Amino acid sequence: MSNSLPQAFVNNFLGNSPVWYKQAIIGFLILNPILLATLGPVVTGWLLIFEFIFTLALALKCYPLQPGGLLAIEAIIMGLASPEAVSHEVESNLEVILLLMFMVAGIYFMKSMLLFVFTKILLRVRSKKLLALLFSISAAFLSAFLDALTVTAVLISVGVGFYAVYHKVASGKTYQHPNHDHADDASVMQNHSADLHQFRAFLRSLLMHGAVGTALGGVCTLVGEPQNLLIAEKAGWDFVEFFVYMAPITMPVLAAGLITCLLLEQFKVFDYGATLPENVRNVLIDFDGEESAKRTTKDKVALVVQAIVAVYLVFALAFHLAAVGLIGLTIIIILTAMNGIVEEHQIGKAFEEALPFTALLVVFFTIVAVIHEQHLFQPIIHHVLLMDPAQQPGLFFIANGLLSAISDNVFVATVYINEVLAALDAGEITRQQFDHLAVAINTGTNIPSVATPNGQAAFLFLLTSALAPLLRLSYGKMVLMALPYTVVMSVVGYIAVVVAL
Repeated sequence: MSNSLPQAFVNNFLGNSPVWYKQAIIGFLILNPILLATLGPVVTGWLLIFEFIFTLALALKCYPLQPGGLLAIEAIIMGLASPEAVSHEVESNLEVILLLMFMVAGIYFMKSMLLFVFTKILLRVRSKKLLALLFSISAAFLSAFLDALTVTAVLISVGVGFYAVYHKVASGKTYQHPNHDHADDASVMQNHSADLHQFRAFLRSLLMHGAVGTALGGVCTLVGEPQNLLIAEKAGWDFVEFFVYMAPITMPVLAAGLITCLLLEQFKVFDYGATLPENVRNVLIDFDGEESAKRTTKDKVALVVQAIVAVYLVFALAFHLAAVGLIGLTIIIILTAMNGIVEEHQIGKAFEEALPFTALLVVFFTIVAVIHEQHLFQPIIHHVLLMDPAQQPGLFFIANGLLSAISDNVFVATVYINEVLAALDAGEITRQQFDHLAVAINTGTNIPSVATPNGQAAFLFLLTSALAPLLRLSYGKMVLMALPYTVVMSVVGYIAVVVAL
């Protein structure tokens, strides 16, 4: 019993994470107090940052909330930051937290309408190049007004729905395909296997085009990404001002991203170019027809209500009628009231997607509090700020881009915008310099971060979804498929920053 009890503790620690990962986290927790006692808080603080980035980079091994949270708790215990400093960071970023809590949950109740729209796009457009472009543009447009994480959730729902429909139908679980010959089952199964392989590649490419589209649109507006709202708050920009400040960089990047989408489909490289097999199209069209026939008046009214609320959402955000999270709360109230969703457990499901990430964001703010309390980034940022003001935006774009590609763009943006704001308050930079650097930070954290799933929460959400293994969408596959987008968008973004700012 004495041997089994400690072993049970080890097995329970971080669940099914690899043993080497558990050992690494335990090693960090033991090493940090030793370094604090011997080398001081600055060195320990820097190590803590790299340890936290390590948990983000290996998010597929273990969701970062648990290991990152343990590191954050230890940092508070060691005195690297105070609970009051963490509370201050949370209070300063309350609008971001409200966005994640209520806006994502609000869009949950609009999924039927969004799925309906994407379904019609998928089935009615036969040109793969045009379809890929439409998915990218649709995702970009939606992400400009909604949260990119939510739009990605819609894309995942679309993918899961269509994959499940085809797989069930082709396997004969719902009904037989009209052309199915019972005397030739082996041939049908062989064709099904080939169609399924191509269908996976087709959906993979569409999802990646859509995921990149969320980044293209998400960088443009105040609500596209969580850090956008954070930066806008620090800069004092409203919805329209934010768009205008970002447009000289975001519009060229948007154009370059869409052109890249077309070229990838034209030349069928980096695992793009797969078309929808005709057998699969027939199955999906038949199924969609049956679903349309079964749609009741109540279902149609629900779709109309969701469409009206979507118009209200765009209007409310464009004119900044209230904090973004509060607008999301109004969406929850209106949609649930008008569509008869009045039971607590039905409403509770809407919050399941965003709350884990919201909790992780509060852990981010704890690490940010450590950085502020120990002034870890000040020497680096002050060194950059001593350089020619004309060079500063380009350097900030590169620095933020590299960090965002390996860690999380919200974390990087939070740190940099706070340090730049501190420099403005101290009189070290002018207001114009601050505006330019804020633009560079926002674009730098949003654009190059498509390089890896670590950089964008939407990408990580896709990678960790139930759909990814079905479509054979691994970490390496995502990096490979994102590579051409990363190179083109980063180069165009850097040139635009240098020229425009």
